[in-house]
Amino acid sequence: MITLYHCDGARSFRPLWMLEELGLAYELKMLPFPPRVLAKEYLAINPLGTIPFLIDGETKMTESSGICHYLGVKHGPTPLMVGPEEKDYGAFLNWMYFSDATLTFPQTLVLRYTQLEPEERRSPQVATDYAKWFLGRLRAVEAATANAEFLCAGRFTAADIVIGYALRLADTLGLAKDFGPNVAAYWVRLQQREGYQRARAAEQRAGVEQGIEPRVRP
Repeated sequence: MITLYHCDGARSFRPLWMLEELGLAYELKMLPFPPRVLAKEYLAINPLGTIPFLIDGETKMTESSGICHYLGVKHGPTPLMVGPEEKDYGAFLNWMYFSDATLTFPQTLVLRYTQLEPEERRSPQVATDYAKWFLGRLRAVEAATANAEFLCAGRFTAADIVIGYALRLADTLGLAKDFGPNVAAYWVRLQQREGYQRARAAEQRAGVEQGIEPRVRP
C-alpha cells in the first residue's frame, strides 16, 4: 500500500492528485502545517520535516513533482506520462521541473512573509517582490495555453498536475486575480477534472477523520 503524508493545501497535493488520476490505492496521513513544528513525531519518519513524504514499499520520496514522475513510470503505463519517443518529451520534462523550481519557489516566500513568520518578521515588500517574480514566470504558462487545452503532448499529463498545483497555491495566496486570460481559463479546466475533485474530497475527508484542521481553503 502506498502511503502519502500530506498537509491541507500543501505541495503534497501534487502526488495526491496524481494518485487519484491513476486510480491507485493509497493511505493518506494528514498532518498539521508546518509538521516540523506542530507534529514533531513526524521527524522520526521524515527527518527533513517536509511535506510530501511518500512510501511505496522500500521507496521513500520527498519531492512532489518527482513523486508524480515516479508514480507515472512505476505504476504505468499511463497517458499521464510523455515518453522519450514523443516529440513533446523535452517539453514535458521541462514543465515537470519548472513547476517547483520556477513557479512554487517564489510563492513559498510570499506565503512565509505574509502568513508564517511572526508578525514582527513579516515583510510586505518581500512578498510583493516574489509575487511579481511568480507572475512574471507564469508568462510561460500563459503562452503555452494560448492555443492548447493542456501544456504538452495534446493531452492532460502529469505536467498539468504539477503546474496546476502552483495555480492552486496562487489562488490560495490571492494571486489568481492577476492571472492572464489563458491561465485563468486553464485553471478553470483543471479544477473541473474528476481526478482533481476526488483529490480535494480525499484531502477534506481525511482531515475530518483524522482531526486535522484545514490550513487554507482556496
